[in-house]
Amino acid sequence: MSKRLTTILLAAAAASLALAASAFAVRAIGIYSNNMDSVAKRKQIVKVSGRNCNRGGSDRAFRIVVGKATTECSYRTPVVGRDLEVLATGRLLSGTPRGIRKRTFIALNLRTGGGGTYQLAVFPRLRKYQLRKDLPDGSRKFLAIGKGIKRIHGINQANDLRLRAFNREDTQAKGDVRLLVFIGDKRMAVVTDSKGGELEGRFSGVSVGSSKSASGAVASFDDVSIRVPSPF
Repeated sequence: MSKRLTTILLAAAAASLALAASAFAVRAIGIYSNNMDSVAKRKQIVKVSGRNCNRGGSDRAFRIVVGKATTECSYRTPVVGRDLEVLATGRLLSGTPRGIRKRTFIALNLRTGGGGTYQLAVFPRLRKYQLRKDLPDGSRKFLAIGKGIKRIHGINQANDLRLRAFNREDTQAKGDVRLLVFIGDKRMAVVTDSKGGELEGRFSGVSVGSSKSASGAVASFDDVSIRVPSPF
């Protein structure tokens, strides 16, 4: 049987909302927090991928500048794990060339690595988001897409993002991954990725990029937090 992706969006029927409520009921506890307000804290964020990537910062944010011949620059936190939730405030900055702003995204990443990636990509200029699954063979699946989202803010403005990827432990759904997307304080999507437990990456992090060259794109991130399922 082919793999199934069940996406539950805000406008779903009552039966689907019951499933969403069940997923959301899993509580999470914080295990890592970084407000990027010192050089030492910003050094905790380490490059994962990207041909030409420059890092910088102010006194309160971690900044990424995409260099020539590069589509995406990805960085990870010190937290490595399977069932994680990542939260961060991201901004696409005005230093980004006008010609690429519409196609440039800021993103949260989970399970980044050789085994694949779950990514919440937000396009500030278009007020659009994509929940994506990238596999080691280079293929990509779109698990949820939202357009015209008022809670997505534009150039230089803060976007509070949150992505959760917890494996389901009940017997009938063994190996499934439940993903939650939040923008601001609003839950945008709940997705069940059937057999998603096979995605073996472990890193959590952030990135900025584009489907084409993102040369010159500039983004910043602060207030990065990682959470795990509560044992209680």
